[in-house]
Amino acid sequence: MNSTPRSTAILHRMLQLHPKKIDLVLDRMLRLLGALGNPQLKLPPVIHVAGTNGKGSACAFSRAMLEAQGLKVHMHTSPHLVRFHERIRLAGELISEEELCAVLEEVELVNDGAPITFFEITGAAMFLAFSRHPADAVVLEVGLGGRFDATNVIPNPAMTIIQPVGLDHQEFLGSDIGIIAGEKAGIIKPGVPVVIGPQDEIAREAILRQADRLSAPVLMFGQDFQSRQEHGRMVYEDEMGLLDLPLPKLIGRHQVENAGVAIAGLRYAGLDGKSLGWGEDSAIEKGLRTVDWPARLQWLTHGPLVADAPDDAEIWLDGGHNPHCAAAVSRAIADLEEKIDRPLYLICGMLKTKDAVGFLSAFRGLARHVVTVAIAGEEASMGAGALYDAARAAGLDSAPAEDLEDAMLQLHAWARAHMRETPPRILICGSLYLAGQVLQENG
Repeated sequence: MNSTPRSTAILHRMLQLHPKKIDLVLDRMLRLLGALGNPQLKLPPVIHVAGTNGKGSACAFSRAMLEAQGLKVHMHTSPHLVRFHERIRLAGELISEEELCAVLEEVELVNDGAPITFFEITGAAMFLAFSRHPADAVVLEVGLGGRFDATNVIPNPAMTIIQPVGLDHQEFLGSDIGIIAGEKAGIIKPGVPVVIGPQDEIAREAILRQADRLSAPVLMFGQDFQSRQEHGRMVYEDEMGLLDLPLPKLIGRHQVENAGVAIAGLRYAGLDGKSLGWGEDSAIEKGLRTVDWPARLQWLTHGPLVADAPDDAEIWLDGGHNPHCAAAVSRAIADLEEKIDRPLYLICGMLKTKDAVGFLSAFRGLARHVVTVAIAGEEASMGAGALYDAARAAGLDSAPAEDLEDAMLQLHAWARAHMRETPPRILICGSLYLAGQVLQENG
């Protein structure tokens, strides 16, 4: 009996509708949405989030704080880790297999075989599903870039957010940070407030120019609001006052900043509600404590992979894949080491399109040893040998492995030979595709 979900076959058909995986224009998307009755115009207030790093976390924080008020929230994120269903959350729940198949087949029928990319046609299905369920807000993550991204069809969102911009996807967005920031700033709409997360100066200026052209009110991290870690707490401050809050459930100083961006977005979009303020039971506090965002410094505490690890080892999983993200993760790991000192080992897998040397250099002086793996089933994966060369070029002691199981066996041997007493801290990192494979294999 075939146990493969029916949606898998539909999604596979959709991959064949355009010769390119990514083709950044909006004409095809707008054509299909028009044929579907423009479901993107029938949504509750939308928070639209772009950026290179931290945009998914900002979405997760926004959703958690909105739901902590008792509100119903639709959310779109990408890519998924294990199942496509993760991309579409309807009023707080992942879309069901039955409804996913129904909306996919409906947009497939209306599209009638016309050329369209996978992200566009599945995005149309997402908007269609959103339009058919009542909700109080939509949290919408950009897929790639911003200006020509398939999500950039909301004419009047309640708020736009642009998280830190870095060098990533240069083959589609350009090799210059200012050009990439300009593409991200393409989601800014006339008169709609834009929250700008921590930025490189060049990126910030590019975003501000676009906001000025469109008369969009600007709320800038570090100027109009800020969030920081202080004495084991999170402090958020803006013109409305100061909030003394618990640290977010998500680990790392960068997540304190991401949470601050989400708070600013909700406050100035008018989506904060009466409860979203200071108080023991406030929505902000509850959201910070309950937020869930897998593969962002996620501590794996059980499962087959954990069972195969060295005794009493800590296993952490992160899907970040560029140098900016690696720097944030390495800072978070260094903070963990200050509390409990453990030798750090990496298991790393990356795509060929990523800056592996730049990524791994962030762990120089912190990681004792790196085991490199190819990402199973990914054509664009770097081979374990090529990634081993990158690790060596980054100044790290390294060895290649055949797969995750072999990598863990190697770390067993390394730990026995070099660290006889202190249990290790193991970080599996380098790619969301590797993170998805880990979560699937670990149950």
